[in-house]
Amino acid sequence: MHKKIISVCAAAFLVLGAPAAAFAVEPGGAGSDGSGDAGSYTPVKPHDPTLAGSTLSSTCVRDVPWIDFSVVLNDPDGIATSHDAALILSDGANSTTIPLGTIVDGVLSGRVLWPGAAVDAAGKAAGWPGWEFRGGEWRETDGNFRWTRGDIHAEIKVNPEISLPLGYPAATPACGVSDPTTVGTAASITTASLPRTGGEIAGTLGVAAGAVALVAVGGVLIARRRKA
Repeated sequence: MHKKIISVCAAAFLVLGAPAAAFAVEPGGAGSDGSGDAGSYTPVKPHDPTLAGSTLSSTCVRDVPWIDFSVVLNDPDGIATSHDAALILSDGANSTTIPLGTIVDGVLSGRVLWPGAAVDAAGKAAGWPGWEFRGGEWRETDGNFRWTRGDIHAEIKVNPEISLPLGYPAATPACGVSDPTTVGTAASITTASLPRTGGEIAGTLGVAAGAVALVAVGGVLIARRRKA
């Protein structure tokens, strides 16, 4: 009787244990190298966005200081949280932020006035950093973004940011951006527009009077010959 009971229990154990054995992972099978083991999966880290390839430069046009910019947003995985670009200038003690616009299709380029500069309706220079028009003349001042003409740090900021070199444009004989008291002097004075002096006018009148006198004398001589 006991032998029958032991035989029945052994058979039941074999039947119940068979499914577990069927699903057991054999050494060297799927999952032994971690490829089939969900617990060992390492997700691919997305690429952080960058502004590599962006540029800044300063230029003088018709006595006006400008900043040319080109913003390039590299965001292959589309994780940038902003597409609005801004230029931040600082010298350690002062700072100013210049909105540049919205990046479209990864690119934004254009030109903005240098802080403190101004143009009139005709696009001509009407203001410079570190200068003010007061009492009918241009005078230097510590205000109006004068600090931007010194050693500054420039940074383009979107969601990533990038630091780039930038400096106030140098003045040239054809483009003045440092001293408005001399702006336009060379271009405005030409021989065609020089006022005529009193001596030049007197000389011209003398020549004209002499010509009239010669004509009159000639007329008298002709008249005498006809009478003779």
